[in-house]
Parts: sequence; C-alpha cells; structure tokens
Amino acid sequence: MTVRNQLYIDGAFADAADAATMEAVSPRDGAVLAKVAAAGPADVDRAVAAARRVFEAGTWSGVAPRQRKKVLLRFADLIREHAEELAELETLDVGKPIGDSRKVDVPTCAAVIQWYAEAIDKTYDEIAPTGPGTLAQITRAPLGVVAAVVPWNYPLILTAWKIGPALAMGNSVIVKPAEQSSLSALLLAELATRANLPDGVLNVLPGEGPVAGKALGLHPDVDKVAFTGSGEVGRLFLGYSARSNGKQVSTELGGKSAQVVLDSVGDLDAAASAIAWGIFYNTGQTCNAGSRLVVTPGVRDELLAKVTGIARGFRVGDPLLPDTQMGPLVDLGQASRVGGYLDLARSEGAVFLAGGTAPADCYVQPTIIDGLPNSSRVAQEEIFGPVLTVIAAKDEADAIAQANDTRYGLAAAVWTSDLATAHRCAGALRAGVVWVNTFDAGDVMTPFGGFKDSGYGRDRSLHALNAYSALKTTWINLK
Repeated sequence: MTVRNQLYIDGAFADAADAATMEAVSPRDGAVLAKVAAAGPADVDRAVAAARRVFEAGTWSGVAPRQRKKVLLRFADLIREHAEELAELETLDVGKPIGDSRKVDVPTCAAVIQWYAEAIDKTYDEIAPTGPGTLAQITRAPLGVVAAVVPWNYPLILTAWKIGPALAMGNSVIVKPAEQSSLSALLLAELATRANLPDGVLNVLPGEGPVAGKALGLHPDVDKVAFTGSGEVGRLFLGYSARSNGKQVSTELGGKSAQVVLDSVGDLDAAASAIAWGIFYNTGQTCNAGSRLVVTPGVRDELLAKVTGIARGFRVGDPLLPDTQMGPLVDLGQASRVGGYLDLARSEGAVFLAGGTAPADCYVQPTIIDGLPNSSRVAQEEIFGPVLTVIAAKDEADAIAQANDTRYGLAAAVWTSDLATAHRCAGALRAGVVWVNTFDAGDVMTPFGGFKDSGYGRDRSLHALNAYSALKTTWINLK
C-alpha cells in the first residue's frame, strides 16, 4: 500500500513550501505511518490561486451538468475500486475497526459522491410568476472557492458530505483534513484527478489547524468555509470571516445527544442495543453519539441491566482484526481527555456500571456512569469517547426537559410504543435530527445538522446544494 504524504495542489503532489512535516501516528500501536507535508500560508496561497484560476476558466464550473455528472460517477467508481486501500488507510490512520471501514465508511463515501453526481442533471431552477412582458429566472450559481475543513472521526464520509455537493454545483474545493487523518483524503484527490476532474478543482492541504486552517479562514479569495468540528474552532472560523472578506461559514459543532426511554417503550432489547451501539460505535467519537440516557423509573433497572451487559461484551482491540467492535481512541491526547472526565466523574461520586478505568494508551473500555445529575460536567460537556451518562427522569415531561437541558441540539431519540407520545416528544425535542424507536438511522437524502451550539450547517440531501451555491436572479424585459 502506498502512503501519499505530500500536499495535493493543482493536480499534483508537492512538498510544503517550507518543507514542514508532521507525523501520522497510528493509534493502533503508536507506529509512525508517514511524515506528512504540513501546509503553510504560502501553500494555501498556491492552492487558492489554482482553485480560483480553474473556476474562472470555467473548465469545471462552466461545463454542462451532464459532463460534471460523468466525472463524479467515475470518481465514485474509482473509490469502490480502491476500497480496500482506502479502508486500510482509514483504519491505520484513526483506529477505526477494519470491518467498519470496509462496510460503512468507504461504501458511504462512494455512495454520497454518486448520489450528488446523479442529482446534477435532475435539479431544476425556477421562473418567477412575474406576468406578461417580463421573464425572471432564478438560478443557482456556484460560490467559487470552497474550503472544506473536516474532522478525524469519519474522514472519508464527512469529506464526501462536503465535496459531493460542492463539486456537483461547479465549485473548486480545498480540503483541509484534520491533523490526525490526512491519508485517505490525499488518495481521494488523486482518484478524482484520474476520473478527469480538472487540475485545481480539488486540492488537499494537510496541516495544523492554527496554521493552514487559519490561513484558509482568513484568505480573501476563499468564498466559503464548510467546517465540522469543535465549537471552539468553529467560532474561530466565524472570526476569521469577519476579519477577512465576510466569507460564508457553515458549522456543525458537535452534540450531547439524549436517548429518551419512556415507560411506554415497546421492545426493550432493541432499545438497549441501539443505546449501546449509539455511544460505543466508533469508540464514541461521533458528533451525534447518544451520550446521555434519560430514562423513566418503570423500565430503568431492566434497561440498565441490558445495556450494561452489552457494554461488557464489546470486543475492544486491534482495529485490523475483523472481529474487533471497538478500536482505540484517535490519539493519546484524546485518551487523556476521556480519562480526565472519568476521573472527574469518580471525584463527584459517580457509580460506574461498566468501565471507568482511565486509559494508559489509546484503548478504553465502554463506560456507563450513573448517579450524577444532568447539570454535571460529565453530562453536559462533549467527551467524545465511549462514555454513557445515565440521567433519571420522573416522567415524560421531566425526561423531555432534561433532554433539552443542554447547550447542544444535534440529535436525540425517543423510545415509546405509543404513536401520540412519539409525535409529541419528537416535536418537543430541540434537535436537528430526532429518531423514534431507532438511533443513528439516516441516508444521504435527508439533511444532517443541529440547533443551538451544535451549529447551523446542514450536510446531505438536496438542501446541501443550496449551501454551495448562490441564488441569482436574471430579470428580462420582453416588451
């Protein structure tokens, strides 16, 4: 397997202008996979110039929709052809179980690119009803140069969520992967060029956030930043926009999602399984992970026994082994963060139903914490690890109130066999995605994003095409 370790600018790999590098360290065993070029301001300038040049030339932005569709469909095919290489890169780079990389991440990446390719020549513009004598056309125009800043928890999927609609609309794109997860994005860019995407349309700039990310956020010739990550960094990009050209910034900033289980729950086994997988999948490193279990008294004890049993049975280990269900956290810094929250919970008198030992390396056991109020830091702050906090609720009204008592609003779920209760609770939960009697179900055809401090960006669905285009009105006098 070839590990690509240079910047990808204008259709070619290149070292950073100042020869700066950073280590790609596998959380699997601490091995250094590669020394990856780290982009600086000069590299950002070069990538933006290439992206702007090709955009203005119209070799992508100005071609027929059917031609863009053809290229993106070929791009999706190449992702599938290189599925095993992409899966191994993803697993080695971020510790994701190889089964998940093969069955979920790579296929989803290809499917998203294909879906937006298919949407290109099936999306129509509008004619306003102005009456005789005038013709008012309302069309979508590509924004220009888009910077996609993606996190390390789902590198392939989240990159596809952003570049799919951005490329479909004719934009030029610069991907800034997270420092921990550069490798799969570099292969994606090479495959896009092999699919006949014009040079300069898709560029990839590995680098440090305070250097490369900041330079993109402040660059006067970047028209939009699409960001997924922490609230702290998302606010930095809003500030960069204000300090530069007022560029658009879309944000998806994490969550503290509640699984609300009421006494009227129907299938308690299904609920327990979904709750466990909803927080322990991907080692809890999921923005919409169901990290809070809000449960009413009638089913509390039985449900906790079932969820605890599932947690203790999770197979934690080497992500390259096909039967591993939970691999390591992405790096030692994240392991230290998770361990700090476990120590905090213990100091506040928490009861650990499962797990609870701070990790000495990147591997941590599934953890269930009981006995803390919803106001505790462990219940309120995004831990980004396999840690479930149990919150007691008196009844339905109290459960909904506690579920909403968080600064986040990305996702939530309610478990009930009563149809009226399901509708009532789903309407009352303040979250961008609400599941009923399931968790983390979804499709590229439905939008994903949140309320409150979870940001206002929306990935997926046809709505994302609007996020990477500007409405343009052309008023024609026919008299």
